[in-house]
Amino acid sequence: MTNAAFEGLLRELAPQVLGVLTRRSGDFAAAEDAVQEALLAAFRQWPSEGVPANPRGWLIQVAQRRLIEEIRSSSARRNRESTVSRLEEPLTGSSAEGRDDTLDLLFLCCHPALTPASAIALTLRAVGGLTTAEIARAFLVPEATMAQRISRAKRTYAASASGRGDLASVLHVLYLIFNEGHTSSAGPSLLRVELSTEAIRLTRAVRALLPSESEVGGLLALMLLTEARAAARTGPVGELVPLPSQNRGLWDAAAIAEGIALVTEVLPRGPIGPYQVQAAIAALHDEAPSADETDWPQILALYGVLERLTPSPVVTLNRAVAQAMVAGPVAGLATLDRLAADPLLARGHRLPAARAHLLEMAGSRTAAIEEYRTAAARTSSVPERNYLTLRAARLAALGPSAN
Repeated sequence: MTNAAFEGLLRELAPQVLGVLTRRSGDFAAAEDAVQEALLAAFRQWPSEGVPANPRGWLIQVAQRRLIEEIRSSSARRNRESTVSRLEEPLTGSSAEGRDDTLDLLFLCCHPALTPASAIALTLRAVGGLTTAEIARAFLVPEATMAQRISRAKRTYAASASGRGDLASVLHVLYLIFNEGHTSSAGPSLLRVELSTEAIRLTRAVRALLPSESEVGGLLALMLLTEARAAARTGPVGELVPLPSQNRGLWDAAAIAEGIALVTEVLPRGPIGPYQVQAAIAALHDEAPSADETDWPQILALYGVLERLTPSPVVTLNRAVAQAMVAGPVAGLATLDRLAADPLLARGHRLPAARAHLLEMAGSRTAAIEEYRTAAARTSSVPERNYLTLRAARLAALGPSAN
């Protein structure tokens, strides 16, 4: 077995083993430490002795032994005896047969008591296998800060270990991880490929475990169809390239085909969920031979469906842009005007950026310049700020508008 295959096997098995031990012991932090020791033992022994016939079972046995030793040495007597008793019971049923516990671990990481930020960090650490330093770099925070966030998440889990997230919370966390990778909220880079790639990998794992869940398929399709455009979203020096200006020849045709096949499979199955609708919108963008040939009436109709399923200011903002493409910028601006007082959008850059785009479409250059500059001042993303500033500068060079 090559080193890459060996590391890939351990990466795949680690969350499964952690899921087993956490479920049996109720102690996330101690179980994670035990799994790390088992992985180190595998790194030392397997290259010379060979990979065991049942590598998952080997890791569970070693990690479980380490965990029992730790509990016996450090826990309060009454609690430790109960935990040790549970751990020493032989594995039976699905765990003994080698069930993939990755999904269980995802549910644990999406504990209802955790904030989204903590759930994301814990998921990437425990299920994704990213180091604390890697997660900290992805979210542009000091490693010590991220370590504290992950530690708090583990303590929260330990304090209320009876709870766990539901499928909707798991999908939401994966969606947030993907979004941060696809369009970074801060920093010098538009893309964080390690995050979007990991989100897709984890969603594929959930899809393999729950193939009949339409929203899982919808989320995976949405990720694939969106990530398919990644290579065309930035220019030679990392500058943002908006969708209408992208070189569609750079789009990933295989990812688009897979995403469209998934949408085609899950939409008729029902019930319809927001990820399926967003995937259908992404598919329409990806299927269009050019920006001018985009099926905006169908996209507008789908945003109407999405607004009914999950009403939110962000969905309404996106619908307003689609409305402008169908009925003209004045209609879209009227919809955006109704969002002006919304606290979710009031301090962000999305609303002024959308207003600037539609005002530019309407020929109101002076007003568009002001909105572009406002949006640029509000975003923490350097590529977005540069793009918005450049749009304002280009319009300013044309002189004031007539209206």
